Amino acid sequence: MPSITPLPELLINQIAAGEVIERPASALKELLENSLDAGAQAISIELAAGGIKQLCVSDDGEGIAHDELALALARHATSKISTLDDLEHVSSLGFRGEALASIASVSRLELTSRRADAPHAYQISAEGAQLGDIAPATLAQGTRIDIRELYFNTPARRKFLKSEQTEFAHCEEVVRRLALSRPDVAFSLTHNGRARFQWRAHALHARINAAVGEDFGNAALSVDEFSGHIGLQGAISTPAQAKGSRDTQYFFVNGRCVRDKVVAHAVRQAYADVLHHDRHPAYVLFLQIDPQLVDVNVHPAKTEVRFRDSRAVHQYLFHALHKALAKTAGTTPSPQAVLSTTLHTEQTDQAQAPAPATYRQQTQFSLGVAQATNAYERLFPRAGNNPISAETTLTISANSDQHLAPIANSQATNQQALTDEEHPLGYALAQLAGIYILAENRQGLIIVDMHAAHERIMYEQLKTAIDAQHIPMQPLLMPVHCTASALDVATVEDERETLESLGFDLALGGPNTLIIRGVPALLVDADVQALSLAVLHDIREYGASRIATEQRNELLGTMSCHAAVRANRRLSVTEMNALLRDMEITERSGQCNHGRPTWYPMPVSALDRLFRRGQ
Repeated sequence: MPSITPLPELLINQIAAGEVIERPASALKELLENSLDAGAQAISIELAAGGIKQLCVSDDGEGIAHDELALALARHATSKISTLDDLEHVSSLGFRGEALASIASVSRLELTSRRADAPHAYQISAEGAQLGDIAPATLAQGTRIDIRELYFNTPARRKFLKSEQTEFAHCEEVVRRLALSRPDVAFSLTHNGRARFQWRAHALHARINAAVGEDFGNAALSVDEFSGHIGLQGAISTPAQAKGSRDTQYFFVNGRCVRDKVVAHAVRQAYADVLHHDRHPAYVLFLQIDPQLVDVNVHPAKTEVRFRDSRAVHQYLFHALHKALAKTAGTTPSPQAVLSTTLHTEQTDQAQAPAPATYRQQTQFSLGVAQATNAYERLFPRAGNNPISAETTLTISANSDQHLAPIANSQATNQQALTDEEHPLGYALAQLAGIYILAENRQGLIIVDMHAAHERIMYEQLKTAIDAQHIPMQPLLMPVHCTASALDVATVEDERETLESLGFDLALGGPNTLIIRGVPALLVDADVQALSLAVLHDIREYGASRIATEQRNELLGTMSCHAAVRANRRLSVTEMNALLRDMEITERSGQCNHGRPTWYPMPVSALDRLFRRGQ
């Protein structure tokens, strides 16, 4: 067996480089972090062949002293920390003192730097483990690090690099992340002599627009929460802006871009009932937290962190994002998306969806579309507020020319009403195919999926009621007898308290019979038999304890789906208008609880283009 011997310094550095410097983008990240730690206000990056041939970073930071240049290329030499206490309170991006030594061991490196009080700059070069002499050089205040022929002395590692385009894309992404973390710093990037971008120092919103795109930045929801030693700022996408991939997800902890399972889970939970399962939110979020409460010394590349109290951080993130998503009563994709995906017409210009209504607490009236007519009379009295007669019911069919005249009259009445007091979702015109409500606002046409919209309304009402620990029960005038399985009967016996807390009064009528004596007042117009059996199934499937905690929303989703107005049910115009008003005051009403959209706008300008009017 071979004897134990110390490894050569060069091999030690090359092993470290294998852990830290995976590709040119890894080296670029380390250099940019050093520049930011040095207080740079402007950073210039020059790349050749995706950073493989050349990777050069210049900054205007405080620079490195003449007698510290050689130490800068030594392992475990750093100005960031000196004690364990420093490590536990570290706020700088770099702190281990490994990066430059690791990079120098696998490249030809030239380091030039000048401090403000120095008469001129000094330069040191390195090739592998060989350090050159320190010599005078020309440079304004700051540091310039020029790396050439990365992995020239480790050809096996170089073979694993991808194409020039791929490596450049990784480098560009690194610059984007760090530029987002420091919008107050100017960044410029050049590749193969061609300028790719030049971002001046900006406010955060302007930097997000520049780095991520105006489509996201201008339509995103703002997040700005602070509580004691923790704060969250940034922007998140509306559910309608969700993407098919996770490529626009940036999360920063004390300025450091990280990937973290706790964070990812909190974001998924916040979007759980507004986002379709195959879509992903976009976000740029900045978490500020006491450095003592987070460990950044977890991963060699410093891309992971460990929170001292991960549960508390999870809850904080979830509630902050949940609150931001609740600020709007619903947003939708742009009208051109509707035209291009459903009508297969030419691309149109971006048109803005109607502004959502200001959120108000849902305490004015019962929102069930199928409930007592008195609620609708209070909202839309037959004389005055209601722009369309309560007796008018319009259902469009392919052979119903007779409806055209009432529609025209309704439009004229609506236009008069809209000039006085406009609602974001307008006023109902008709019902289409027993599924959709057609409404008109000042911008044009609004198309509403009535079942999906009502499902969201009922879902939010049930959540509010269960949070208040009070879901009122409505006794049935005539109890309903239904056939049930032995498991359903056993569930009623075992979980009577849980059922009562949900507003159900179920009794046993026999070995295979249940008597439904009362249901939640909000759901009284649902199919009480199907609703009760579905709830029993969910309680049996998840268990009473989980129903009260993590599976609560799934159960409420089941209940709201059974209670929501069904397809092919004819609604009066009064009922349709009431549903529109309910949507305007309901949180997250732009999506049903499965994440599908509940309404789309189609402005008159888009219709004009569709029919080539004015061309």
